[in-house]
Amino acid sequence: MFIRRYFRYFDLLTFGLIVMLFGVGLLFVLSATHRPLYPYSIFFKKQFFGIASGLAIYLFCCLYNYKKLINIGYYCYWITLVLLIFTLIKGSVGMGAQRWISLGFFKFQPSELIKLFLPALFAYHLEHHKEKLHTSKSPFIMLIITMGLTTLLILKQPDLGTALLVAFSGLTLLWIANIGKRFFLVMAIATLIAAPVAWKFILRPYQKQRISVFLGGGSSRKERYQIEQSQIAIGSGRFFGKGFLRGTQNKLLFLPEGRTDFIFSVINEEWGLLGGLFTLLLYLLIFIRLIAAIQRVKNPWGQIFATGQLLHIIFATIINIGMVVGLLPIVGIPLPLLSYGITHIWITSASLGSIMSTIIRQSYVQR
Repeated sequence: MFIRRYFRYFDLLTFGLIVMLFGVGLLFVLSATHRPLYPYSIFFKKQFFGIASGLAIYLFCCLYNYKKLINIGYYCYWITLVLLIFTLIKGSVGMGAQRWISLGFFKFQPSELIKLFLPALFAYHLEHHKEKLHTSKSPFIMLIITMGLTTLLILKQPDLGTALLVAFSGLTLLWIANIGKRFFLVMAIATLIAAPVAWKFILRPYQKQRISVFLGGGSSRKERYQIEQSQIAIGSGRFFGKGFLRGTQNKLLFLPEGRTDFIFSVINEEWGLLGGLFTLLLYLLIFIRLIAAIQRVKNPWGQIFATGQLLHIIFATIINIGMVVGLLPIVGIPLPLLSYGITHIWITSASLGSIMSTIIRQSYVQR
C-alpha cells in the first residue's frame, strides 16, 4: 500500500527522458566503437551493463528515504576523502594521471564519489548547526576548509575537470545556503591574486597547453588536433547528419575519445544539427522539470541535498558541450548519461535517484 501511494508521486516523464538519453548514449557508444569484424565491442557491452545497473541504482535511491541517504552520504564523504589521499600514494596510474584505485577486476575513481557525497555533507552539517546560521558564519568554515582540501587533492591527481565540478557545486551550495555576498567578493579577489601562482605552480604543462589552445595557440597537428577534429565532425554533419554508423571522422579514427568526452561530436556528425538539438532538448527538459520540483521541496536541507545532486550534472553537461564545440577549454569531463564509463553512470544514476527520492518523499508527506 505504501509503495503504491509512494509511486503516485514518481515522475514518469522525467524517468522516460532519462531512459531516452541513456538510449542515445548506448547507440553512439556502439557507433564510436563499431568495427566490421567486431560490431558489438566490449565497450558497448560494458555500457549496456552500466546502464542496466544504473537504472537499478536509480530506482533503489528513489525508494530509499532521502534523510537516510543524507546521513549515509555524510559519513561516506569522509571515507572518500581518505581514499583520495590513498589514491595519491598508492593509486593506479593511467594516461599520466593517478586517479584510480584498482580492485583487480575493477578500477574506480574516488573523486567521482565526491560529487555524490558533497551535497550530503552540506545538508547534514548545516542541519546540525542550524541554530548558528542566523547569528554566525562559523558553520560555513568547516565546509569551506573541507571543500578546499578536497579540490586540492583532486587537482593533485591531476583531474582539473572534476576539481572544477566540485568547486562550482560547492560554491553554488554556499550561495544557496546564504553565506553572504562578502564571501564571494573576497573569493573573487583572492582568485585574481592567486591566478599567477596557480599558473606557475599548480597547473600541469598539458593543462596550460589546453588553455593556450582555447585562446588560439598551438599547432593543428599537435595541440589543436582534438578540438579541430571535433569541430570538423560537428560541422560536417550539417543539418541532418551523415547517418548512423556513417560518420567519417568517427569511423576513420580522426576524432579522439569518441566514446567518452567527444561523444556529442559523434552525435552531431551522424545525426546532424537536428540530432544535437534533440539531445540538448532532452537535457533541458530534465533540468527544468527537476529544478521546478526541487523548488517545491519545503525541507531546506532536503532542498540543498537535491540541488547539490543536480548541480554537478548540469555543470558537467555545460562544460562538456562547451569544450567539444570550442567555447570552453578541454578539461576532460564526460557527458552525463551519454559518455562511456560505468562509474560515472552509477554516480549520475544515484544522484538522479536521490533527487527523485527527495521530491517523492516531500510530495508524499505534504499530501
